[in-house]
Amino acid sequence: MTARHPDADVVICGSGVAGLAAANALGGLGLEVILLDKKRSQPPIAKGEVLQPGSLDILEGWDVLRVLEARGAARIDRLVAREPDGAELLAMDFGALGGARPWMLSHYYTTILDCLGESLGRTVRWRRGVLVDDVVRDPAGRVTGVRTIEDGAAREIGARLVVAADGMSSRLRRLSGITAEPLAYDHRLLTFELPCAPPVPDEVSAYVTGRGLVMVYALPDGATRLYVQVAADELRGMGADRLREWVAGLVGQVPALGPLAPAMLDGLDRRQLLKVWRYVVPSLVRPGIALIGEAAHSVHPLAAQGMNTAIGDAHALAARLSGVDVEDGAAVDAALRGYEDGRMRRIGDVHAMSHNAARMMTSTSRGGRLLGRRLLHSTARSARLRYLTTYNMSGLGMRRLGTLDRLFQLGVLPDRRGAPSLAPE
Repeated sequence: MTARHPDADVVICGSGVAGLAAANALGGLGLEVILLDKKRSQPPIAKGEVLQPGSLDILEGWDVLRVLEARGAARIDRLVAREPDGAELLAMDFGALGGARPWMLSHYYTTILDCLGESLGRTVRWRRGVLVDDVVRDPAGRVTGVRTIEDGAAREIGARLVVAADGMSSRLRRLSGITAEPLAYDHRLLTFELPCAPPVPDEVSAYVTGRGLVMVYALPDGATRLYVQVAADELRGMGADRLREWVAGLVGQVPALGPLAPAMLDGLDRRQLLKVWRYVVPSLVRPGIALIGEAAHSVHPLAAQGMNTAIGDAHALAARLSGVDVEDGAAVDAALRGYEDGRMRRIGDVHAMSHNAARMMTSTSRGGRLLGRRLLHSTARSARLRYLTTYNMSGLGMRRLGTLDRLFQLGVLPDRRGAPSLAPE
């Protein structure tokens, strides 16, 4: 059935970071937007807390950055790989990149959602508790809206564009005929929110250990986020006494965590255990519909790329639609193809970078750990590689490492070139 009279220019399905970012970006174009979410509220979850310099530039344009800073976001200047005792292996200092905001910000995921929601323009209508059940198509097969269920009643909402921001298990992705093949990493991440400051407050500290990755960074109000890599069944069946023994063993493996041990013991009953996935869809669009955020891709959280890539998706989609007559379906679909053509390479590069970093930092085999440390040491010794790696992590752009760069990283060749000067993409 065709929705003859669109209810809005755009319907966005899902109001996580991707959906709220899209609502800010597309509402900023003056488009009439309906934002839908099946959940009536967002439960607290330890995800999507670190915003990169590239995302800060985008958020400043949406007037979200001001709100985040007013809510006490914590500033993070560096991403540092460290030995278990805290010795530095590789430091990526965002100050070396220059620019208006050469730092990251951290805040709780729900607060980031709140700030995005508070910045929505007057052309955005946000409705919660609405399940999107199906897509609506015209006789040619173009998506022209969605079918919803709200308070037990079915309704069709017509739109000139539908944006799927409904997460990893995206119903709209499946209904659009786009497939995803999620691959689970062989480990999970145990996370704690601790009411004390981290050992190094101005950085994300990633410890390379015999158990894999341990990551620490500051949250607002003097709090700390701690991630610990664990095997899938490592904590299964543990009672309180064994969990306390486990914390003692962890501190023995990673002495740098010693100052956090009392807070970890106090917070054992509030820990969360997260599965970690990766995937990239083969296509971002179909006529009348576009995928953004975790509906389209997921990466390991080590490099803090997932939420930031979703923000970039929304920004890129709005840039393609700027100046387009949204009443012209052919023009909209041409813009969607441009969005896909311009975005797939970036998503693929982020996926590859995040996976390579995850393999380097999470390996628990002796050979994997030795290789990871060699790569970290070689990158640290080269001003060029250190700069490129920092730039790629920043969200400002992406420069692929060439064959010579890889040989430098492996220590096969010395790198005598200086740091490049790169303009943001």
